[in-house]
Amino acid sequence: MSFEFFAPCPRGLETALAAELAETAQRRLPPGALEVGADVPGGVHFRGNWAGGMAANLHSRIASRVLLKIAQRPYRSEQDIYALAAEQRWEQWFTPNETLRVDITAIKSPLRSLEFATLRVKDAICDRMRSKAGARPSVDTAYPDVRVFAFLTASDCTLYLDTSGEPLFKRGWRLDKGAAPLRENLAAGILRLTGWTPGTPLYDPMCGSGTFLAEAAQVALDIAPGLSRSFGFERLKQVDTAAWRYLKSEANTARNTAQNRTSGLHIYGSDISDVMLERARANFARAGFGNVPLKQIDARNMTPPEDAPGILVANPPYGERIEVRGRNARGEARPSRDRDDAEEGFRRAQTDADAPDAEFFQALGDALKQRFTGWRAFVLTSDRKLPGQLRLRESAKTPLYNGALECRLFRFDLIAGSVRQRPAQDNANPGQNA
Repeated sequence: MSFEFFAPCPRGLETALAAELAETAQRRLPPGALEVGADVPGGVHFRGNWAGGMAANLHSRIASRVLLKIAQRPYRSEQDIYALAAEQRWEQWFTPNETLRVDITAIKSPLRSLEFATLRVKDAICDRMRSKAGARPSVDTAYPDVRVFAFLTASDCTLYLDTSGEPLFKRGWRLDKGAAPLRENLAAGILRLTGWTPGTPLYDPMCGSGTFLAEAAQVALDIAPGLSRSFGFERLKQVDTAAWRYLKSEANTARNTAQNRTSGLHIYGSDISDVMLERARANFARAGFGNVPLKQIDARNMTPPEDAPGILVANPPYGERIEVRGRNARGEARPSRDRDDAEEGFRRAQTDADAPDAEFFQALGDALKQRFTGWRAFVLTSDRKLPGQLRLRESAKTPLYNGALECRLFRFDLIAGSVRQRPAQDNANPGQNA
């Protein structure tokens, strides 16, 4: 049986997700099990059988969820939406014993209240279940067994059954994290945008809890990102359990093989905080590997980890002061304001009006220009003036979203003899040409 699916992802990564799904179909599935359709703002459509949907959940590093399309038709009022939901055979998918959550998103919907529309979808499902199965499912908005999504345009309502459960960026291995951690699927998408491939040196000089490095290592070792977690489809009636056992067995075999070949990954990280490095090491161990070289060093003093040029990727604090072990970016002592700063010493996101430390980013830019000739550097930031602060001209910039925060992925090609000198007036106003 073939189904229609939709895989949402962070905005800006739709093309990367489509390519990833096509690779999953080619490498891991028989013909026709997963056929990639159109990518649209916010995600990718695809068709496939249960094996295709389960493989997308297990192997996609970029998707946020995998949604199974149940129905679609035009609507004009909340009653139309209720009628559409009430007609669907929900009893074929789950029982009244499973808890339920309903979510609605909309683009240009004429309805006055999405909350009321959400309630009507929930009522329709519960009324249908009571009619067909003799009982209504309970609602659990925190940890539901079953999630239903409704998507409204100006004219159409589409109902989806979530096959993922928890968002797919929750891999199941990251317990230790820093302030405002980068989501795993955004990190994986950025790695794909950089063009990095296993065997090419990869370095994150502000690695924090190690998200970029963990995603890269799992790619290099062919460890399925969803192997350490459960999925929503495991609670559904119609799931193909035989196909799931086969997919998971193959993924387990690949992981067991990877644990015997974890040397020579050419993946490196550093951070100014020893506490964050310990957290990264603990995360790596839970993710199925443990020997990514990590070094405690200020990013301004970084040097290439290998002679061969590679790719540097970083997610520095955006528009925030860098604070570590009671010292600011200049190394000046400051009074401890809370126990985290004094005892743990990791970078804390500040919500005050402090400006970014221009001296820090200028020194960081100098380190890139002077020591990383031949490398390509990719920096994710919400500060569009960052190239000016680094005193580097970007080769490209890609709009991305880290949750709701609009960011840019800046690319800097650090080619010998090609670093342009800015005019004196640019140095006086470094953000002018960003």
